[in-house]
Amino acid sequence: MTALTQGEGGPPSLLHGNRDQCLLHDKALSATFTRVCSDPPAIGWPGLAPPKTRYIPAAGQAALAQHILPGQPGHSTPRAHGQRPAMEADDGTEEPPLPLALSRFQVSEEFGFLLPDPLTELPEPYSPWMEVAHELPQLIASHRLRSRVHQMPQLSARHLRGREELHLAHLVLSFITMGYVWQEGEEGTVQVLPRNLAVPYWEVSEALGLPPILSHADFVLANWRRKDPNGPLEIENLDPIITLPGGESLRGFVLVTLLVEKAAVPGIKAIVRALHAILQHDEETLQRALEELAGAIEAMREALRRMHDHVDPAVFYAVIRIFLSGPCPQLPHGHCLTPCLPPSWKDNPAMPAGLVYEGVSEEPLAFSGGSAAQSTVLHAFDELLGIRHSQDTAAFLHRMRNYMPPPHRAFVEEIQRGPSLKQHVLSCRDRRLRGAFNRCVAALAEFRSYHITVVTKYVAVAAAKARAGRAEPGARAGPALGKAPSALEAKGTGGSHIFSFLKSIRDTTREGMISA
Repeated sequence: MTALTQGEGGPPSLLHGNRDQCLLHDKALSATFTRVCSDPPAIGWPGLAPPKTRYIPAAGQAALAQHILPGQPGHSTPRAHGQRPAMEADDGTEEPPLPLALSRFQVSEEFGFLLPDPLTELPEPYSPWMEVAHELPQLIASHRLRSRVHQMPQLSARHLRGREELHLAHLVLSFITMGYVWQEGEEGTVQVLPRNLAVPYWEVSEALGLPPILSHADFVLANWRRKDPNGPLEIENLDPIITLPGGESLRGFVLVTLLVEKAAVPGIKAIVRALHAILQHDEETLQRALEELAGAIEAMREALRRMHDHVDPAVFYAVIRIFLSGPCPQLPHGHCLTPCLPPSWKDNPAMPAGLVYEGVSEEPLAFSGGSAAQSTVLHAFDELLGIRHSQDTAAFLHRMRNYMPPPHRAFVEEIQRGPSLKQHVLSCRDRRLRGAFNRCVAALAEFRSYHITVVTKYVAVAAAKARAGRAEPGARAGPALGKAPSALEAKGTGGSHIFSFLKSIRDTTREGMISA
């Protein structure tokens, strides 16, 4: 593996340095993954000092140089809960913070947090990856994926140029990795990811500031293409770029989740307008922004309803879930926008030790599986509306931010640092403004209530049917046979005990209402 650059006082390399400093438990992602931003945003991990060393593979530096620009979101200083510092002028007086600019955080006016019109093919040197990725469902069904991966050449990430190529490479390697690990179901997992997959995956992950596991940023945000390039962003005109077993239900799960993200775009833009209106004391603009935000959240719920039309609960539970899971120690509860998925190498009884990334670490590493708890949308809405979740829930959600693209995470942190919307509404004593604020909170609570309904159908009811099926003679777990993995019955996507967590999230959201 190409040597990693060394920061002052840091270990000389990932492979030969201090193992304690280099180990990638996802609790310390902020100290190990290089950020796409010019400086790494502070994550504020309890008990952890700010990172002193930034690990950048030489192979990834050229790729990073293609898309890191001065003035992108940078380092943020940890602060006390609820503190919202203002900017300081040259003469020492305080000035209001500048309003948000979406482009600073790689957020699109048209697509929100979705990667705009992602690339669908990598440059020719990476054709071995693309060939395997495009055949994943067939290779997994025929139990030939692992042997195909072993035949792949050892490729470096150094020829990748720009954010789009890096995101596609991460998507491709993430899907191949999940297929490789779970090809034989929970009874036939592996302990080691081979070097020819693990090393470039690690390099690309560091270049993007993402962990080396399939996350929401891969599965949804970067995994879509239009059938007609000039056609609308509607499910009939969309396909995932890379798929896994699950057929039309897998396609529907990806694309309905994408449409939930797309429905949120007016709300994302309303955040910017709302914060600017607060600074300008423009109550009319603020009320309109809150009405737009409430409308966007309501549209997200309507988009989520389409899950019933496009995803078969039995296929989701028995086939799709396991490929979105990962290896690691026990997590608190988790949540997601769409039906909860299993944990990956984290919180997964099928992989209690984690996964060794050959050529990267001699010890197993642990990461949470893909979850829409990793989506930036609801984190941003919670921060704007001042929703305060319980301590354990908030700790888990903050850890899920480490699975977001770093600029998106920085966007949420910037909202948190901005002026308090709730305090502004309280101080205005304007009934119409208070009503608009409460409509936003109510819409968010209703979205989360509906999510519980969806999870009941796709997880709880499906789990009961899966248990009944396993009671039949000869039943065993494995995606190729369509039998549900029993180890994941009580868990959500990122390792969640689903219903207790989701109800807690919903209830604390309701508590954010302002009383008359």
